[in-house]
Amino acid sequence: MTEHHTTQPTRIFKIGATRIVEDASTAGMSLDAVKPILARSFPEVSHATVRETTLEDGTQLVEFLPQPGRKG
Repeated sequence: MTEHHTTQPTRIFKIGATRIVEDASTAGMSLDAVKPILARSFPEVSHATVRETTLEDGTQLVEFLPQPGRKG
């Protein structure tokens, strides 16, 4: 008999309209360790406010909310 394990992502990172599902490269890393990795492609992550919520299936949704900047 084989066991079937449905592995669901533990975290989803949301930056604007982009959703990034956590993979093995970031699994187990703290949010502080993941931020610089994401900031390479999404510079707004560096100064964003973070909102963390848990979805019904137990997945953690980490939203990066951009901070308004000064123009001029």
